[in-house]
Amino acid sequence: MALGIIDVFQLLLKTTVTFIVLLTLARILGNKQMSHLTFFNYITGITIGSIAANIISIGNKPFINDLIGLTWWCILTALTGYINLKSGNIRSIIDGQPTILIKRGKIMKQSLSSSRLNMDDLSMLLRKQNIFSITEVEYAILEPDGNLSVMKKQSQQQVTKSDMKIPYSTSKYIPSEIIVDGKIINHNLEELNLNKNWLKKQLKQQNIASIEDVFYAEIQSDGTLFIDKN
Repeated sequence: MALGIIDVFQLLLKTTVTFIVLLTLARILGNKQMSHLTFFNYITGITIGSIAANIISIGNKPFINDLIGLTWWCILTALTGYINLKSGNIRSIIDGQPTILIKRGKIMKQSLSSSRLNMDDLSMLLRKQNIFSITEVEYAILEPDGNLSVMKKQSQQQVTKSDMKIPYSTSKYIPSEIIVDGKIINHNLEELNLNKNWLKKQLKQQNIASIEDVFYAEIQSDGTLFIDKN
């Protein structure tokens, strides 16, 4: 049966309201929830998406009831996250704990079994860390988010400038974009404690008269600018 004009309008209205509410709740829950760091966060994300989909697709239930359910679920998630911050014991129950899979170069078979992993799984996780032989590994720890953290054996670790006693300087800045498509990225300037006057002086030193002449500019770790002109 074809939808009438009123039905289409109601569907668009429900979808728009749900979108705004879901976006607002996502911002409240924060980046951790959205990145699915743990099993709990993953399940919560799926449930929120399912509730939101039901609100839009199922038309025989009061709209406000589903919206209240979605909001309450997100409140419970935020409350659980707060409890996790305050209690290490509860956090370990909900999020889980890191598991040592390789200890001093020896594979911990019991830990593999409790993590429901086999040697193929472990080898795959190591290859994702660019490690193709277990003989290179001193410690391997399975994190609660499913990623593997690896500490190589001393003989396999890369040589650093400090090891070679090569002089080095500390970074003044985090490399950040300053101009994109002829427009200044003001919040990046503020984060770096820089201002437009400094930027104009830098451009002038490179014989650039106007910011609009720059397609892309990025500050380097030593404070110099990489510039790509229009």
